[in-house]
Amino acid sequence: MCIEHQISVAHRGARASWRGARHWCCSAVGWGLAGVLGAIPVTVWADSTQSGAPHQETSQTIQRETTVTAANPDEQALPKGRASSTVRRADLERRLPRSAPDALRYEPGVFVQQTGHSQGSAFIRGLTGQQTLLLFDGIRVNNSTYRQGPNQYFFTLDSHTIDSIDVLRGGGSTRFGSDALGGVLLAHPLEPSFSGQGPWARPRLQLRGASADLERGGRLQLEAGWGERVGFVGGIGARRVSLLESSGPVRSLIDGGLPDVPRFAPNGRTQLGTGFDELTADGRTVWRLAPGDTLTLAGYVYRQYDAPRTDQCAPPYAPYDECLKYEQQFRTLAYAAWDTKALSPIAQEARVTLSWQRQHERRRHDRPASFVYSLGIDDVDSWGVTARAHTRLPELPGGQQVVLKYGVDTYLDLIRSESTTGFTDVDLLVRRSRGQYLDGSWYLQGGVFLDGEFLLTQRLMVRAGTRASWVAAHAPGDSESGSAAIDRSWWPLVGHVGAEWTPLDGLALLANVDRSFRAPNLDDLTSRQQTGPGFQFENPHLLPEKTNTLELGARVRTPMVTLQFWAFTVLMQDAVGKRPRDTVDCPLNTPQCVVSWSRLQLVNARAFSELRGLEASVRLRLLPGLVSTATATWTWGEGPNLAEPPSDPSIPFESRVPLSRVPPLNGTVELIWMHPSGLGASGALRWATDQTRLAIADRVDARIPLGGTPGFATFDARVSYRMGKVLTAALVMENLLDTPYRYHGSSVNGPSRGVVLSLEGATP
Repeated sequence: MCIEHQISVAHRGARASWRGARHWCCSAVGWGLAGVLGAIPVTVWADSTQSGAPHQETSQTIQRETTVTAANPDEQALPKGRASSTVRRADLERRLPRSAPDALRYEPGVFVQQTGHSQGSAFIRGLTGQQTLLLFDGIRVNNSTYRQGPNQYFFTLDSHTIDSIDVLRGGGSTRFGSDALGGVLLAHPLEPSFSGQGPWARPRLQLRGASADLERGGRLQLEAGWGERVGFVGGIGARRVSLLESSGPVRSLIDGGLPDVPRFAPNGRTQLGTGFDELTADGRTVWRLAPGDTLTLAGYVYRQYDAPRTDQCAPPYAPYDECLKYEQQFRTLAYAAWDTKALSPIAQEARVTLSWQRQHERRRHDRPASFVYSLGIDDVDSWGVTARAHTRLPELPGGQQVVLKYGVDTYLDLIRSESTTGFTDVDLLVRRSRGQYLDGSWYLQGGVFLDGEFLLTQRLMVRAGTRASWVAAHAPGDSESGSAAIDRSWWPLVGHVGAEWTPLDGLALLANVDRSFRAPNLDDLTSRQQTGPGFQFENPHLLPEKTNTLELGARVRTPMVTLQFWAFTVLMQDAVGKRPRDTVDCPLNTPQCVVSWSRLQLVNARAFSELRGLEASVRLRLLPGLVSTATATWTWGEGPNLAEPPSDPSIPFESRVPLSRVPPLNGTVELIWMHPSGLGASGALRWATDQTRLAIADRVDARIPLGGTPGFATFDARVSYRMGKVLTAALVMENLLDTPYRYHGSSVNGPSRGVVLSLEGATP
């Protein structure tokens, strides 16, 4: 494939520090070799074709002419007949998102929250964090330390290495296992090109800058290969991002007051607790061993430095010089995958993968007024093996067709965790008995599944599948901190059934019923940490969460219109939520719990929680080269009150309350024009209404203004020009009306009026 990606243009020159450069160089060399030579095995399987309606116009947009060499061209990455959409490379190049989560802002049913400038977490049908599943090339990115609520880990996927992102809305445990309650995000990496000639190489330089946060950075990329047998794509990148300027504070809906998060510089626009440095490296080699056999060896490195957590830098009700900062947020991934065709009549296509992934965090919490700082270091090594196959059975006598997909996967997480407290006035460092997690813990999960499609008539397709899983959690006890030992296991059985009826050409009516699960992970069972609503501590007795999802949909596809509409209901059994606790409930030797403004413990809900919603998306091909898209999403959530009822019956008490951080009614509109000369222009609107339905935890969350988050509407304009394959320039003028806005539950406000500029140059 001849993929010539995107860009990046320096807004203001700057260099990473020598310390960061040294880390980056070591990572680039080590993992670049892993990508080229496959020195370290890794996990993954990936079905390769993209789901969702095809975008007929993408070849006219900023997207280059691309020949994609997917490993399994006939295999669907996501289950068919489900609510799904795809972010393509052309979309990334047109919108110039700041990160992988930012790339999802125009997808129906997806709402992106930001706890920090360097973080982003996608809500899918009102769920996020450990209740949604992230995959990269089929590799499970989720591990057993993902927390309840938003997390930062999708941000660690470098958007410059992504070709597309598939979004599955609704339960997906049959195919993908634990955590897929709200949906699945599957990122597909860039694939190398192949040429019919001998050895070749094509270097490419991408530069990028943005005015709102003074972002400046770039990527040097190389595509190379040898004829039709071997292809390679890889690169190294870096960027430095400064404090983010917003259009001003987002005020309370009740009294117009300022929320406690974020804190601002004296100009009232620059947000403290923002900015970070970033280094990346990657290498991907695809070797066509023989017709139908392909070996992929790949390595990906992400390094983020000095990224403040905005709601804790400085924390509410604390001095301005207090700060919780992620000094190091690293992700390292390496894997080998073997794809084969015609392995046997019952495995016409198959993929076997091995993977290794390390998530590394180093946190520092400074409290200068107390002469105290805290250090926490957590490492999670995830080893995985996956085998998947796909076959089409011979046509039955009545003309019925059957397609089967089946497989097995298993992952093992090994945890290292430590915590120390330093006293700057006496130059003393004391190691605590435990870290955020219990050192030496491990977590095993996996399963076997069978998924089938049955074409009963030319107009009716039935789909069904089931999965049997195994999950085991182990953690050593720690008597000094009162941490209980964990030895628990679960054996979930889940499945789905659905039907697709096509009464007319171009019109499909769909119905699906899905049962998915999420087993308690080591974060639920063992962790102690500061969250937005307060200090949260473990519960070793949690039960698995289960969801029953019913969704009804309609899909229209004509030469002029692509439309999807979905209505869904999700019933959650044993949903995990936060219960308020008193200081007497705090674990031993945990002063952070005692001094926190609120204390919370994860518990299973005593009754069903429910989510309901509507999702719509439309794409109109108005004129040659002119396309319009629009999305709208409404989600409503409610569950049992997890607080203890007051002893005095005269005190008001609601037995059922809104679920935490459910997004408000929101949507997008885009108008896109491309000319055959290479000139393009587009305009985009993102909007959301007020969100005033707040959970109890939301009311004490400093990230949410008093009374709820105000609605907003923000406009962007974009222009681009491509001169053959040699030069591409793109400019996004963001937030044209300079509107102060914040996505519900976020710690940071959106960027102020400004520009994002990118340039890309390559050899002919």
